[in-house]
Amino acid sequence: MGDFLADWYLWTKALHVVSVISWMAGLFYLPRLFVYHVEGLKKQGVVAASEMDLLFQHQERLLLRAIMNPAMVATWVFGMALVLTPGIVVWTDVWPWVKAGSVVGMTGFHMWLAGRRRDFEQGSNRLTGRQYRMMNEVPTVLMLLIVFSVILKF
Repeated sequence: MGDFLADWYLWTKALHVVSVISWMAGLFYLPRLFVYHVEGLKKQGVVAASEMDLLFQHQERLLLRAIMNPAMVATWVFGMALVLTPGIVVWTDVWPWVKAGSVVGMTGFHMWLAGRRRDFEQGSNRLTGRQYRMMNEVPTVLMLLIVFSVILKF
């Protein structure tokens, strides 16, 4: 298996990067949709708010299911293939542990967002636009940890 992974290393790495970019786009955009969802409903009348609520729910569901979930799975699959490629990861260094912890954190944030989407669907959202704006910084911090740890290999 090691020879196969070594032979396909550059392809695996490229597919991993494409998957990460797709996943990150969703992780940045879904909390922003939640901000618009919360704040947009406050500005509308009852009928318009109901229609907007359904539109936002549809957009949020599609973003999560059609883009974010497949991108997260692909990120993990190609990332694990890179980890298993001989000579790529030296586990005595600090950087792979920082990256691994950050990716687990990113996955937890993804699951948290999925839970908030269900809250909107069930009409039980309790968070404000400001709170969603603040949560939108979580993937940024994790992304910075991942990128700096992988590039600088500290």
